[in-house]
Amino acid sequence: MSSVAAAMVGMSQAQTQNQLAATFMKQNADATAALAAMLEQNADYAAAVAKAPTPPGVGGKVDITA
Repeated sequence: MSSVAAAMVGMSQAQTQNQLAATFMKQNADATAALAAMLEQNADYAAAVAKAPTPPGVGGKVDITA
C-alpha cells in the first residue's frame, strides 16, 4: 500500500472516529438534559404540594382526651 493510500485510510478512520465521538457526546448531553428536566419537574411538583393547603379535617387540633 502506498503512503498516500495509507494516509487516506488513516484520515477516513479518524473522521469516522470523530463523528462517532460527536454522536456519543450529543446523546450524552441529551440524556443529561432530559434527566435535569425530569428532576426540575419533580422539584416543581414537590414545591407545589408543599404549598397546597390541607383539606378540612386534616391537622389543626388533635383530640387527645380519649
